Amino acid sequence: MISVEGLSVEFNATPLFEDVSYVINKKDRIALVGKNGAGKSTMLKILAGLQMPTHGTIAVPKEVTIGYLPQVMILSDNRTVMGEAEQAFEDIFKLQARLEQMNQELAERTDYDSEDYHQLIERFTHANDRFLMMGGTNYQAEIERTLLGLGFSREDFQRPTAEFSGGWRMRIELAKLLLRRPDVLLLDEPTNHLDIESIQWLENFLATRANAVVLVSHDRAFLNNVTTRTIEITCGQIYDYKVKYDEFVVLRKERREQQLRAYENQQKQIEDTEAFIERFRYKATKAVQVQSRIKQLEKIDRIEVDEEDNSSLRLKFPPASRSGSYPVICEDVRKAYGEHVVFQNVNLRINRGEKIAFVGKNGEGKSTLVKCIMNEIDFDGKLTIGHNVQIGYFAQNQAQMLEENLTVFDTIDNVATGDIRLKIRDILGAFMFGGEASDKKVKVLSGGERTRLAMIKLLLEPVNLLILDEPTNHLDMRSKDVLKEAIRDFDGTVIVVSHDRDFLDGLATKVYEFGGGIVREHLGGIYEFLQKKKIDSLNELQKRVSLSSSPTTSSKETESETTQPSESKLSYEAQKELNKKIKKLERQVAECESSIEESEAAIAILEEKMATPEGSSDMQLYERHQKMKRQLDDIVEEWERVSMELEEAKG
Repeated sequence: MISVEGLSVEFNATPLFEDVSYVINKKDRIALVGKNGAGKSTMLKILAGLQMPTHGTIAVPKEVTIGYLPQVMILSDNRTVMGEAEQAFEDIFKLQARLEQMNQELAERTDYDSEDYHQLIERFTHANDRFLMMGGTNYQAEIERTLLGLGFSREDFQRPTAEFSGGWRMRIELAKLLLRRPDVLLLDEPTNHLDIESIQWLENFLATRANAVVLVSHDRAFLNNVTTRTIEITCGQIYDYKVKYDEFVVLRKERREQQLRAYENQQKQIEDTEAFIERFRYKATKAVQVQSRIKQLEKIDRIEVDEEDNSSLRLKFPPASRSGSYPVICEDVRKAYGEHVVFQNVNLRINRGEKIAFVGKNGEGKSTLVKCIMNEIDFDGKLTIGHNVQIGYFAQNQAQMLEENLTVFDTIDNVATGDIRLKIRDILGAFMFGGEASDKKVKVLSGGERTRLAMIKLLLEPVNLLILDEPTNHLDMRSKDVLKEAIRDFDGTVIVVSHDRDFLDGLATKVYEFGGGIVREHLGGIYEFLQKKKIDSLNELQKRVSLSSSPTTSSKETESETTQPSESKLSYEAQKELNKKIKKLERQVAECESSIEESEAAIAILEEKMATPEGSSDMQLYERHQKMKRQLDDIVEEWERVSMELEEAKG
């Protein structure tokens, strides 16, 4: 669908891409990867037509539509959530207005036999057919389905968008983009503002209902679940792998080893040639050979290897004094804004050295409880910070709060005290701000660079309680791995608010789930928690899982509730019932897939007929086409539901 030929991009005479070519096909699911600054976001902007390359062409057929979600955008606050989502169907509304205008004109005119009147009828008929084909009669249901999938409730639909946080407003923009159903979706970090449940919904939508997708994301699990092709940008070139991310990592390692061997061989060849030239440069009898070797040297196409900077980003939290046994204790903590209760009856006790995760939908109170712990907002109940607790706090908006006109060096110099000021250059170098990068103004830094700079500020003070609110947004995968390792080695207590399953995996040993105004404790890691959630949704096993009615349960209560399901040691009868259910669901999935294929084939035949001169004016064809499209939507919806149920059952 989109052909990229000989693409080159230069910034201040420095090449970012050189002679890059590739094709985006129908139904491609492409992960665009590369280290920060490699040009991933630039590539998306070029594909979206928002930036022009220095050289090369981007060939996009006229009928192909492109939807683009940037990392940051200016959002409108003049409508309700539903009103904003309806903007996705702006073309339908314009067409509807034209139809009403033409209908009014037909009703008022009396020159029924004139050529002009007949042409008006013909224009009205064609416009009405197009209106039906665009789904003008059932767009409302599609909006509701998408908004609910992205975490909105029906009560939110009529609320002004101004009442929502930036993250929720970004979800509205994402909803509008998905509702437009473009032929190619370009998504730049779409999971940054989503919670785990919404990410899983988006994964399913992109994998089953979207057309071509090109996405940039540092969420490894999301990439693996959505994409089937990986394009790496490195050293101004691209490498195209027809595999998902995890398989790409293995193949990339093999390719890099081959590159290194070829590079070493070429360097040996260059050294030998240079040695020959130097040795015989001034011997007349060897002049011809020397000139030949010089020309050889000039013609060599130098192999470039993308160096892995293993010295960078060595993260280690400084040692701090020992805190009391319980750094945080909540007793009947409640927070409400007017009549809206964010959470109530929160009772939790965090032990020294624990690493816990706060998870749940956005707006359920994760960051709010963090602010209560930080004493930034008022609340009801009792919240005790333990003896000798020193808190290091990284907030979601920390990177945006940096002073834009300061340089990187001055930003750290302003907060550093004592002997640490002598080591500022070393610290900046460890965070990939070495050399001239330390003199950059904050305002020209990328999102990832700002996040790293904000993280440095956190590291300057020794702490024994780390509270990190979405610390991985805008960090690349390698930076996340190093941060994760540092937190794992940290001997203090850690509270992490995050939606990044891969980051939390192997890090958190306890999960607190926020939802419905209550907070529940789950022992174990993030995937154990998600597994328990899936088991809870199985009808056969619901009676085996009795969730406590109290908002937060003790460790022993939680353990007794969840041990049986999490270990999957079901009784013979329960296992037998589960196997029966899986077989039934597998049959239903196969039947749905067969029906989808038949419906799509029948629709394709109808569309071929509609494209002919005779078929274009056949109203019955259009009506049958609309009916079959609605039937296909219903089958696809049923297939999604059954597929998810099957996945949960197998889980």
